[in-house]
Amino acid sequence: MRFGPLPLAQAEGTVLAHTHRLPSRVLRKGQVLDAAAVAALREAGVLEVIAAAYELGDLSEDISAGRLADLMLAPGIGRGRAATGRVNLVAETAGLLRVDASVVDRINAVDESVTLGTLPDYAIVGPREIVATIKVIPFAVPERVLAQAEAAARATPALSLHPFRSLTVGLVSTTLPGLKPTVLDATEAATEARVTGLTGRLLPPLRCPHDAAAIAQALRTLEAQGAEALLVAGASATVDRRDVGPDGIVRAGGEILHFGMPVDPGNLICLGGLREKPALVLPGCARSPRLNGIDFVLSRLFAGVALDGAAIARMGVGGLLKEGPSRPLPRERAAPTKAAMKERAPRLPSVGAIVLAAGRSSRMAPHNKLLIPDRGGKPMVARVVDNLLSSAARPVLVVTGHASAAVADALGGRPVRLVDAPDYADGLSASLRAGLSALPEEVGAALICLGDMPLVTGRMINRLIEAYDPDEGRLIVVPTFRGKQGNPVLWDRRFFAEMAALTGDAGARQLLPRHLDDVAETEIGEDAVLRDFDTVESLDSLPPRLRPPTQPAEG
Repeated sequence: MRFGPLPLAQAEGTVLAHTHRLPSRVLRKGQVLDAAAVAALREAGVLEVIAAAYELGDLSEDISAGRLADLMLAPGIGRGRAATGRVNLVAETAGLLRVDASVVDRINAVDESVTLGTLPDYAIVGPREIVATIKVIPFAVPERVLAQAEAAARATPALSLHPFRSLTVGLVSTTLPGLKPTVLDATEAATEARVTGLTGRLLPPLRCPHDAAAIAQALRTLEAQGAEALLVAGASATVDRRDVGPDGIVRAGGEILHFGMPVDPGNLICLGGLREKPALVLPGCARSPRLNGIDFVLSRLFAGVALDGAAIARMGVGGLLKEGPSRPLPRERAAPTKAAMKERAPRLPSVGAIVLAAGRSSRMAPHNKLLIPDRGGKPMVARVVDNLLSSAARPVLVVTGHASAAVADALGGRPVRLVDAPDYADGLSASLRAGLSALPEEVGAALICLGDMPLVTGRMINRLIEAYDPDEGRLIVVPTFRGKQGNPVLWDRRFFAEMAALTGDAGARQLLPRHLDDVAETEIGEDAVLRDFDTVESLDSLPPRLRPPTQPAEG
């Protein structure tokens, strides 16, 4: 690939290196210049461009990234579409990610033009979470370079995902005189949060005296209740593999496989087994919800990854999770307090939400789609608003116009601000303008939401908010499903004036082609972001619980 300044006469067929904003159109970086683009540049007085020219044997950035991504697919790991030389690999289910660092290193050592970044080995991931990113740096790479990277990826899988199993877990908490019940409550709450976070279920915990025989009886009881994994939280820390907690497992018919681990906090964990079920004595730090050694062990158990003494012994690298009293730092180098960290942390602008609910619902006439209730009696617009209120978006503004009183009644006093759009009949742009003008000055970005998309959940909204980062140039966040763009779209405040200047019935999406350099696409993994419900027929495709119980009422 040749790269550098080119006279306009030689630019046709090359790849534009930098965006040109011309009076007639915007030519974005990465665009292949055709005759019309070259003519537009010439008309604007541009004499030369910085561009990349393909040479024999070159492959484009998107083709290269896509080919390498295809070789890295594995059960439970999918991929997004290639864009600007980048392909994200995503988890398709909750599980434990395994990464072969040697394979990643071999791929990255092939050539500076091809890069692969991943989450750490043994990372806990959720559905649709990005686990790796392939980025081809230049606009094209020689096919021989890609072939070497493909050979490295083909030889040994770099990534594998071990889905979590929904295990039923039993917990025994032991007591000693003077131990406050609140301590046991905290241990049980933290344990339940860990178990449910790994897709499991915690049986009602049993409490018994800190005695080996009592522990053994409690473990047998939990076994009879269907426990597939067993935990013991001792009232006193375990200091030996023959201590009370481990002895209880042995008396119940089990065995102790390993005591201790090179993870701090978490040193005093005890790994055992009871009739082919894992049985653990928890370290004292398991009372805390903070990351500690028990998280390392439980995630592997839930993922079905083999766990024995040798595996625990290999957890030392990365196992130092805190500073102990024997390793004090000088005061000036000490870790900042939570308050100080919060104060120093960069603060992203707040993100508000505007729900466009002013339209006449003409495609569903004579019915008002926003007021159609589901089987539980909740109107569609109320479900959309409730989903937003479950997200981090604040404030939530609802723009009303047609049937404004009925829409307000449907929202039933929810903590939203109603904004009237008196000229709503002029089209969607009028509602957008009313919502933007009502946003407080401190709001740095806004999600433009449609009132007829009840399947977009608060979790999806939060994914968009998390992707927004003006410092990194992610100023417009667009949700996608299998590469197709959907709604809602998040816009940084710097576009508000341009959005407010729109007219007619077209929304802000028409501005996207002007600002492609600022767009960050976020793959959601569900088609909810593509589905609006603006006809009576479309209501039949709603999930059963969200369908109207009878023929929609007119409104």
